[in-house]
Amino acid sequence: MFFLHPKLIRATAICTLSAVAVCVIACVPTSERTTKSTVIALDDFGAALPTDASFAARVVSLNPTATEIIFAMGAQRVLVGRSRWDLYPAAASEITAVGDGINPNIEAVLAQHPTLVILYATASNRAAAAAFARAGVKTMTLRVDHIAQFVSFTQQLGVALGQQSAAQAITDSVQHTLAAVRAVTNGAHRRSAVWPVSRQPVLVIGRGSYMNELLEIAGARNVFDDMDAPSPPVNVEEIANRDPDVVIASQPMADVLLQSAPWRVVNAVRMKRIIPHDPDLTGRPSVVLGMAAVRLARALHPELASRLPTSATPKP
Repeated sequence: MFFLHPKLIRATAICTLSAVAVCVIACVPTSERTTKSTVIALDDFGAALPTDASFAARVVSLNPTATEIIFAMGAQRVLVGRSRWDLYPAAASEITAVGDGINPNIEAVLAQHPTLVILYATASNRAAAAAFARAGVKTMTLRVDHIAQFVSFTQQLGVALGQQSAAQAITDSVQHTLAAVRAVTNGAHRRSAVWPVSRQPVLVIGRGSYMNELLEIAGARNVFDDMDAPSPPVNVEEIANRDPDVVIASQPMADVLLQSAPWRVVNAVRMKRIIPHDPDLTGRPSVVLGMAAVRLARALHPELASRLPTSATPKP
């Protein structure tokens, strides 16, 4: 989702395969409805987005990206609930966990007496959004699957929580770091890469994911960027046929791939050309996107390390 803590990425990807939800990383822009006197911004489920902080007294965030942004804005005092997937920053553990972020426990959320519930826009959350609306609770339901959506979402949260200046500082910081990384890697040789996010079934990053954007910014070329889906299902033989120069994998995933006989048909695995990544940084499109790009670029292009920006968490 969003997001993406790895658990949420996995959950939404499986939903896609069963044809009941969108993948973790798909793009649908916020819509707008024009009236005679104004333009009303709508969320991905067609509900009007907050135009001020009227609903910000008690917030339940069921979107890990939103929770992390709220902490980065310094507005965590409004949080009265989070999903069990909302693990960042560490201080989020002090907020009451109300269950899953997809198909949430309605009663558990309402028990926190929220004035605003923030959801990820997947088909599996439509019933929950409708239930909250019937209970008189304002909702914000948005996908955050691309870097541009992260920027827009952060700014919308800033409006909803009365934290516009802090939101702008966060997006400025992230965009500045991403631009700096891109400027350094722009002329570098682009190694071809595959980024598997699941082994059973085999799912890889496609063009529809912010992780594909991170690869491009960090100076690599995704061999599956011709696939529109965020995390399309493929097979190991297809990966082998595309013959990527490197495999992007977390250390646990790398350990498994190196011990897996089927994956030895992939030259990059057989030759141990595996580029490590940190899921704590790459697993969600949030305030750490800049740090994620820096780390990936250093791993892909160690010769450029001295020219890359230092990574720092944006502050409000």
